[in-house]
Amino acid sequence: MREAAQQTRKKEISLRYRLLGNSGLRVSEAALGAMTFGDEWGWGSAKDEAHKVYDAFREAGGNFIDTANFYTNGTSESFLGEFMKGHRQSVVMASKYSMAAPGIDPNAAGNHRKSMMQAMEASLKRLRTDYIDLYWVHMWSKLRQSKKSCEGWMI
Repeated sequence: MREAAQQTRKKEISLRYRLLGNSGLRVSEAALGAMTFGDEWGWGSAKDEAHKVYDAFREAGGNFIDTANFYTNGTSESFLGEFMKGHRQSVVMASKYSMAAPGIDPNAAGNHRKSMMQAMEASLKRLRTDYIDLYWVHMWSKLRQSKKSCEGWMI
C-alpha cells in the first residue's frame, strides 16, 4: 500500500518551466544542485544514490541542473556526464568556474581568461559533452574587475 501511495505521489509532481532571463531557454522552476554528487569530501551522495536523485528530478520534469568544476573534486560533473548519456539535448546544464585544487600553478584558479578556458575544457570532458548551456563565475575576484572578466568571455 505504501509503495502505491509513493507511485501516485510521483505522478503528481510535475514541474513547470520559465524563461531563463533573456536567454530564451526554458528551465524547470526547480533546479537540481549537484554539489553533493560524490562523497570525496567525506559527505555527499555515492553514485547510486546520486543517480536516484537525478532520475527522480528528471521524472518530475526537471531539466535545469547546476554543478561546478570543483564540486567533489570533479566527481559531480563526471556523474552528470554519465547520467545525461542519451538525453543531453533535453538538459539545461549550468556549471561554474573560479576555484581549483591547491597546487603550484598560480593561474589554476581565478576569473581570468586562462583559468576560465582551462576549467571549461576540463568540465566538458567530465560532462562528456561539447557544450555547457550556462557557464558562470563561481566567486567574484577582488583582483579582477567584473567588466574585465566579462570581456574575457567575449573573445
